Amino acid sequence: MYKDLRGFIKQVESLGALRHIAGADQRYEIGGITEVAAGTPECPALLFDRIKGFPAGFRIFTNATTTPQRAALALGLDPALRPLDALKAWMQKRQKLKARAPRLVRKAAFMENSFAGRKVDMAALPAPYWHRKDGGPYIGSGSLVIMRDPDGGWINASIYRVQVHDRNKVTIQFDHQGRHGAIIARKYWDKGTSCPVAVVNGPDPALFIAGFEYLPEGQSEYDFAGSIKGAPLEVFAGPVTKLPLPAQAEIILEGELLPPSKMSLPEGPFGEFTGYYAADARPCPVMEVKAIHHRDDPILLGSPPMKPPRFHFGLPFRAASIWSNLEMAGVTDVVGVWQHVAQLMTVVALKQRYAGHAKRAALIAAANSYMGRLVVVVDDDVDPSNLADVMWAITTRCEPSEQIDIVRNAWSSALDPRIPPEHKNAGITSHSKAIIEAVRPFGWKDRYPPTSALTADEAREIEKKWGDVIARRKPAHAAKKRNRRGR
Repeated sequence: MYKDLRGFIKQVESLGALRHIAGADQRYEIGGITEVAAGTPECPALLFDRIKGFPAGFRIFTNATTTPQRAALALGLDPALRPLDALKAWMQKRQKLKARAPRLVRKAAFMENSFAGRKVDMAALPAPYWHRKDGGPYIGSGSLVIMRDPDGGWINASIYRVQVHDRNKVTIQFDHQGRHGAIIARKYWDKGTSCPVAVVNGPDPALFIAGFEYLPEGQSEYDFAGSIKGAPLEVFAGPVTKLPLPAQAEIILEGELLPPSKMSLPEGPFGEFTGYYAADARPCPVMEVKAIHHRDDPILLGSPPMKPPRFHFGLPFRAASIWSNLEMAGVTDVVGVWQHVAQLMTVVALKQRYAGHAKRAALIAAANSYMGRLVVVVDDDVDPSNLADVMWAITTRCEPSEQIDIVRNAWSSALDPRIPPEHKNAGITSHSKAIIEAVRPFGWKDRYPPTSALTADEAREIEKKWGDVIARRKPAHAAKKRNRRGR
């Protein structure tokens, strides 16, 4: 498995899924190219170099895990697996993971270049303006914020966005005060002190994934990343904060998060994963950067939110959680769960065993679908990861007057663009959800017209035997003849 971000990039390139781009501008162009590429059928990963105004070698890597193939690669799974099979393989691996505590080492790759005190200059790093209406450049869109709980001593390494403001000041935006990072920072502030903090820009994908997981208080993302890789994460004590920092990381900022009573700066706005701006600039805690460390030819991992269906990770982790919830609730014969449109639409596929089976699954899925307004249940012959397949089921099996229900006052967020501003200001962030049963009516499902399509197993057999030929644009013998003629 890859050792660091560079090793992962090499694996992506070996799959033919990497594009090298030179000369792009950090102002909007890198973000624009990233979004356009993410919307193409190939959805390639991008490695930007010779960024306008910066020395060659200061690079930015985007669209790292936006496809199921690269998401599987990051999880240590076979990248050739079909999307739904890859998600199921991750569920099985996830259940068997054993925490691996990090290993302290005496040397760190990120210490190849180190700047402290007056030598700190955030402008030396190519932090992009990802969207045109963003409030400034964001070095942290795929970065980990490292903090130590002052009571238990455990290390939290979660992903929060980080905006650059001046030479030695950035803001760290916690989604809400219930996040572990916000809770830890408050413990220091309540004692009248600043919170030691580090920002890791360019972690390896396992740590990037761990930063998005909802782990319980006291469980470190370092341990989880080690379990994904099957080996302890190497950490190095930061010279300024003494925090354990990933030794193979690309760029690290060390410093302290100042109490809001001492300083705050307006943060945002920032384009969200819904494809909208959720809020104007708001006061945000300030990190005073005491030191910058980076590897030679450093690589910033960028993972900006983009307009759906583009999403930072090609396998929907929340769908895996819903799948597990359904099984734990005793809902049998679930053959797959998937989420589309940046996880705003949940699809459950099952083999109907009794009247009400589909509705039961839908209600459980709806209760666990964060921000999602649409929950669809399909039969087991429909691939829930294939949106075209799902829409086929909706348009041919769902009678709207009989098979659509509305659940009101359900789980959403202040990021939801459809919730009126006055409701958000009052703390009301709920919405309704539509449950669509796109299944054959149970009472006469055996008399429903048979389909002409291949079954999933039949399709797999065809792909196994003929997949290489189908994927190849021109027959191999034709290419050889052309080469001989060229000589």
